[in-house]
Parts: sequence; C-alpha cells; structure tokens
Amino acid sequence: MIKSELVQIVAARNPHLYHRDVENIVNAVLDEITDALAAGNRVELRGFGAFSVKNRPSRSGRNPRTGDAVFVEEKWVPFFKTGKELRERLNPGQADQDD
Repeated sequence: MIKSELVQIVAARNPHLYHRDVENIVNAVLDEITDALAAGNRVELRGFGAFSVKNRPSRSGRNPRTGDAVFVEEKWVPFFKTGKELRERLNPGQADQDD
C-alpha cells in the first residue's frame, strides 16, 4: 500500500470528511512520526507497533562490484517492532506462544 491508497481508504471510510482534509491528516501523522524519530524519540502506536531509531556504528565493508574494502560511516536507521495485536492478526492460532 502506498500513501495515496491509504488516503483513499480513510476517505472512503469517512465520507463526512473532504479528501484534502484526509490527505492533510495522513501527512500530519506521518510528519509527526518522522519528526519524533529525527529528534531521537520513540513512537508507540498501541496494538500496531513501535518506531525507534538505532545506531549502526562505522565499519569496514566491501564494494560488491570490485571486492575492495570500503569504509562505511556511522548512521542512524529507523527500526520498527510490531505490537502484540498486529502479530496476533498476522499469525492467527499462535496467540498463545510468547516471543
């Protein structure tokens, strides 16, 4: 699913809202999640999951084309951990098993 499809679905479920308002709402939610992650914060959506940022330290890597060693700089990457309810919906019948 892409963002425009998400906007279409939310607009269809809420016919009392204008399409442009739904688009603004979806953009606002995604922007707030992005801003929170950029500030180093964690974003938790109960039942869905949690977004956080993890540090990947610098390391020595390989150029896949030439095989030469290259230096890969330190970077921060987004990380998503699914919530319990989402895991249960994706794996029905396995709800009684713990992580």
